[in-house]
Amino acid sequence: MSAWMIVAVFVVYTAMLFAITFLTTRKVNNDSFYRGNRNSPWFVVAYGMVGASLSGVTFMSVPGNVWRENFYYFPMVLGFIAGYVVVATVLLPLYYKLNLTSIYTYIDKRFGAASYKSGAAYFLLSRSLGATLRMFLVIGVLHEFVFKQFGLPFWLVTALFILLILGYTFKGGIRTIVWTDTLQTTFMLLAVIISIVCICHYADWSFGQMLANVRQSPFSEVFQTDPTHKRFFLKQFLSGLFVTVTMTGLDQDMMQKNLSCRNLKDAQKNMFSFSAILLVMNVFFLILGAILCLFAMQNGIPCTDTDYLFPEIAIRRLPVLAGLTFMIGVLSAAYSSADGAMTALTTSFTIDILGVEKKNYSEEKVRKIRYRVHLCTAVVFFLFIMMFYALKSDAVINMVYDIASYTYGPLLGLFFAGIYTKWQVKDRWVPFVVLASPILSFVIVQICKLLGYNFGFEILLLNGALTVLGIWLFRQKSPVSVQK
Repeated sequence: MSAWMIVAVFVVYTAMLFAITFLTTRKVNNDSFYRGNRNSPWFVVAYGMVGASLSGVTFMSVPGNVWRENFYYFPMVLGFIAGYVVVATVLLPLYYKLNLTSIYTYIDKRFGAASYKSGAAYFLLSRSLGATLRMFLVIGVLHEFVFKQFGLPFWLVTALFILLILGYTFKGGIRTIVWTDTLQTTFMLLAVIISIVCICHYADWSFGQMLANVRQSPFSEVFQTDPTHKRFFLKQFLSGLFVTVTMTGLDQDMMQKNLSCRNLKDAQKNMFSFSAILLVMNVFFLILGAILCLFAMQNGIPCTDTDYLFPEIAIRRLPVLAGLTFMIGVLSAAYSSADGAMTALTTSFTIDILGVEKKNYSEEKVRKIRYRVHLCTAVVFFLFIMMFYALKSDAVINMVYDIASYTYGPLLGLFFAGIYTKWQVKDRWVPFVVLASPILSFVIVQICKLLGYNFGFEILLLNGALTVLGIWLFRQKSPVSVQK
C-alpha cells in the first residue's frame, strides 16, 4: 500500500473536517464554544459520542488485547451500560437543574472554593493524560506505517496533528465538535465492519465459519472466574460501572456534549441511545480482535506489541482496501481522541480555574482569554504525548484505565459525598484529602500484590472510597442545639 495514497486520504479527510468547521462557526460566540448555544440535536450528539468514546484505544488496543486477555473486556462493557444508566438518571438531572456550563461548579456550590478547585484540577490532569495517551497510540501507528517513510520525526508528526485539531476547534468549540464527531464515528464504524469483511474474504471464511472459528477459539472466553485474577468478571463489571460514572458522568468533555442538548429529556435520550450503540460496537471490536489473532496464528505473524497487531495485518498483510479502511478509521480516532478533550480542558480552565463566569468581563475579553488557554492546552498535549513516547510499556487500553483509576477516584469521592450525604466539609482540608487518596491507594495496591491479590481497574473504587473517608474525617460538626 502506497504511503502517498495514505497521505492523500489524510488530506481529503482533514479537508472534510475543516469544511464542517466553516459551516458551524458562522455567528458563534463564547456560549457556542462552551455549550453549543444549548441547541444540539440529541440524536446527533448520541451518534457522535460513539466515536468520541471509542477513540483510538478501542479501535486498536481492544482488538489487540484479545491476544493476551481473551474477551475479558466484555464484562467491563456490561458495566459501562449500567454506568450510563446512572449518569442519565442521577447526574444529568442534577447538571440541568443547576444550569451548569462546567460540571465542577457543582462542587463549589456544595462544598466550597478549595474543593471546587481541587476537583477541577483533577479533571484537568485526568483528561490531559487520558486524551494524550489515546492520541499517542494513533499518532504512533501513523508515524510507524506512513510518515516514517518520508523521514519525518515523531515530534513533527505530533505537532502537525495538534495544529490541525487546534485549527478546527479554535473558534467553534463544542458547536463544531458535535458535528465533526458524527463524521468521525461514521468512518470509524465503517472501518471496523469492512476490516472484518476483508479478513474473512482473504482467509476464505464465510460469516458462519468466522463465528464458529471465534467461538471455538480460546480467545472467546468471556468470564474469568478466578477471584484473585486482575480480570475477574465481577471486578470487571463493577470497574466498568464506576469507570463510566467517572470518565463520562464526571468528565467535562463527555458531559459538555450532553449539556449542549436542548433539554434534560433530549440529553437522556442521547445517553440511552448512545449506550446501546456502544454495546454493539464493542462486541464488533472483540470479534475483530479474535479473528485478527486467529489470522495471525495461521499466518505465523508475531505479536510482540498487541497495539500494533491490527495495523500490521491491515496495512501489510491484506489488500489495499483493508489498509485504506484502517487508515481512515485511525484518522477518525486520532481527531476524536483530542478535539473534544482540548475544548473541555479549555472550558474547565477558563471557568473553573480562572473564574471568567464570575467576573464582569466583556464577550471580547473572554474570547481572548479562551484563545490563549486553548493554545496552552495544545502545548500541554504535545508535551504529554512526547512523554508517553519515551515511557510506553503496556497495552494502551490498560494504561488509560490505570491512569483513570488514580486520577478520577477523587472526583468520584467528591461527587458521591456531595450527592448522597449531607456532610459539610472543612473546605480548606479537601486538597490534602484528594492528594492523599491516590497515594494511599497506590500503597495499598502494592501491599495487596505482595499478599497475592492483584487489583484491576477497581483501584478506582478504593480511591473514591478513601476520598469519601477523608471528607467524613474532616466534616464540620453540627452545633448542638440547647433545649430551653
